[in-house]
Amino acid sequence: MQVKTIIKSTLLACLLFTSANAMQELVRGNGAEPATLDPTLGEGIPGSNIMRDLYETLMTEDKEGNVILGQASSYTISDDKKVYTFKIRENAKWSNGDPVTAHDFEYSFKRGVDPKVAARYSWYFKILGIKNGAAILEGKKPVSSLGVKALDDKTLEINLHSPIPYFLMGISHVTTAPVPKKIIERYGKNWTKPANIVTNGAYKLQEWVVNEKIVLTKNDMYYDKAKVQIDKVTFVPIPEQSTELNRYKAGDVDYTDELPKSKYQSLLKSIPNEVKVLGRVGTYYYYLNMKKKPFDDVRVRKALSYAVNRDIITKKVLGTGEKPAYTFVPNIVSGYTAPVPEYATWTQKERNAKALSLMKELGYSKENPLKFEILYNTSEQHKRVALAIASMWKTSLKGSVVVSLKNQEWKTYLEEKKSGNYQVARAGWIGDYNEASTMLDLLTVGHSSNSSFYENPQYDKLMNIARSTTDDIKRNKLYADVDSIVARDMPIIPIYQYSQARLVKSYVGGYPKVNPLGAIYTKHLYIKK
Repeated sequence: MQVKTIIKSTLLACLLFTSANAMQELVRGNGAEPATLDPTLGEGIPGSNIMRDLYETLMTEDKEGNVILGQASSYTISDDKKVYTFKIRENAKWSNGDPVTAHDFEYSFKRGVDPKVAARYSWYFKILGIKNGAAILEGKKPVSSLGVKALDDKTLEINLHSPIPYFLMGISHVTTAPVPKKIIERYGKNWTKPANIVTNGAYKLQEWVVNEKIVLTKNDMYYDKAKVQIDKVTFVPIPEQSTELNRYKAGDVDYTDELPKSKYQSLLKSIPNEVKVLGRVGTYYYYLNMKKKPFDDVRVRKALSYAVNRDIITKKVLGTGEKPAYTFVPNIVSGYTAPVPEYATWTQKERNAKALSLMKELGYSKENPLKFEILYNTSEQHKRVALAIASMWKTSLKGSVVVSLKNQEWKTYLEEKKSGNYQVARAGWIGDYNEASTMLDLLTVGHSSNSSFYENPQYDKLMNIARSTTDDIKRNKLYADVDSIVARDMPIIPIYQYSQARLVKSYVGGYPKVNPLGAIYTKHLYIKK
């Protein structure tokens, strides 16, 4: 009896140990194939989702999006709020065991503004207010003059040209992550391949099969590895939401990037605990290429904007918590009150009538229609919205507008938009930090995401004043004035304020109830089963 009891106890202990130490794996749907895994060169949500797991910045975010210490163990701010001094964690390491140093951050920041590198997010270092950032981007000063300097291996000093209230929030963005100089110099453009890459975040890259999967495994060199519970995460690019839903139902995916809007209500009834919805600092909009006629005429831009029935888009086409957008900055932004443009107070019937009047004034009619394409990246959601808007324009404008749709895969879409090879293009922007400038900066001259090619000196002047205004109330008032200029000049058509609806299996723990930027790090998740 005693022997049997001992054997049973031993078996039970082994089973409990095995269960407690079982490999935790997660499969995340990720929309599109990322363009790159180089944080300096990256852009777009698909890449950011992965790079947040691979790299860690000086400041990072907790699971609810609050800014906390990351690779920095502490920091000090000068009395004039223009000099930030960061201490790098003594136990911060790259995945190959090398220490992460202040020199890595200095190299990364300067690489980001180097015109020879041509990073898509180079503008970001300008809006962070780093000394000489703007002059370097304009070719007026050398890269070496950027106000970022390693004082020693573990001390980084960043000088700003003026106080920037959102600076700490801003440097939590993955664009400001360190990159390994010696690895980049050794492998060049191939440094992000699985055999070559080193990372400093909670995960490291194990496998990358283009258009199939990107596999990350836990980084044993990460200073906070004891708190990381998911051992392996696989990101799968699935552009079509219906396909992603089928794979989710089949058990191939634990966490979707999105869900089909048409299925939202039925999913809410059948699996309510697995439907997750977050409000987000972001706006879905259409770019109007002002370098192409007739979109250089504000009357065309206003007519097209007025004739979009945002209530139908948000309630009928989407229906997952989105809100109609009449301004660029969403209401969810911390401390911000959006202006109410005059056209937002009209009924849709009044907006349609004004739009038709403008088209007639311009000489467009059913017999002489305005013809153009809507460019969008491959996605059922984007197609549904584009079809709905095209129908609204056709009906409300009495045939004076004829629209065709053009879809491209993610990388090609980005290039078409960047080069200006389009007339009207769908776009969306999720804030890089929770402040109004994260949206409004996109329409400043020289911004790489100003795909409308909008130029307004008054707009840029107000943005420059706002960035250095430390009083929150005054700064947000300036932002509201800038937002009103967007409504007046209509370089974009704001359509709706984002919400993020996705499916997450009930055995996945740690998913937040609040996260305005929608930045979900795998290190904050865990498997409950």
